[in-house]
Amino acid sequence: MESVVEMVRLDPGIAARVLQFGNSAYFSHGLRCYTVDEAVYRIGYKQIYELVATAVAEQVFNRPLVTYGMNADTLWQNSIACALAAEELAELLQLDRKIAYTVGLLHSIGMLAIDSWASRRRPHLRLSVADSHLEACEAERHELGFHQADAGASLLRLWAFPQVMSEPIRWQYLPTGTAAHFQLSALLYVAKWIRTKVILHGKDISEPHPVILSRLALTQTQLSRCCILVTSRLRSINEHLEPHHAKVSVGF
Repeated sequence: MESVVEMVRLDPGIAARVLQFGNSAYFSHGLRCYTVDEAVYRIGYKQIYELVATAVAEQVFNRPLVTYGMNADTLWQNSIACALAAEELAELLQLDRKIAYTVGLLHSIGMLAIDSWASRRRPHLRLSVADSHLEACEAERHELGFHQADAGASLLRLWAFPQVMSEPIRWQYLPTGTAAHFQLSALLYVAKWIRTKVILHGKDISEPHPVILSRLALTQTQLSRCCILVTSRLRSINEHLEPHHAKVSVGF
């Protein structure tokens, strides 16, 4: 915890967010805390991990993806909702919650890389995102010869992320294509479905592939419960955002 406190202190924005959460009604119980140390110990490691990841994601993903026609808030909400869904699924599947959360958070990092490149090299490039789970894969392959999951996984490997995180991102569209990383790849595949279900307010979308659900031993009842939990947690996060950050309503 001492190391966590020291790292949180290095970023004024994150330190302020930690203090804000520490003094929220949920954690404070009427007792105000004035230092990062107090707030970190009050909130606990699990919540601090999610809080710092969320704060970082708000900075990294808070930008529009012109190439994909996606505004900043949609990108951020999709990233956080997927991270929350991945964490809930990890709990059910008895997998590492922190790794699952991080994989869910970074699942579309390839889109940022492609958009950043396109803004400099091909500013008129537009990649249409379909409603299906394949998103912009067809357009990306046609224009670039690869899709955003390939780009994202390669970027994470360049940043020295372990394969346990990079490979599920690479196989997020076809989890059955990998044996070694099937569980986390399939978890991410399902987490993206939950993300979409939550963001679209429960709108009917095609169900996850039954083979994947069967291999993960997940039921429709469990998926519905995950949707409800993610909706509640995402709404709570939105309520704690700084006033300047735009919010979208969520519901399931």
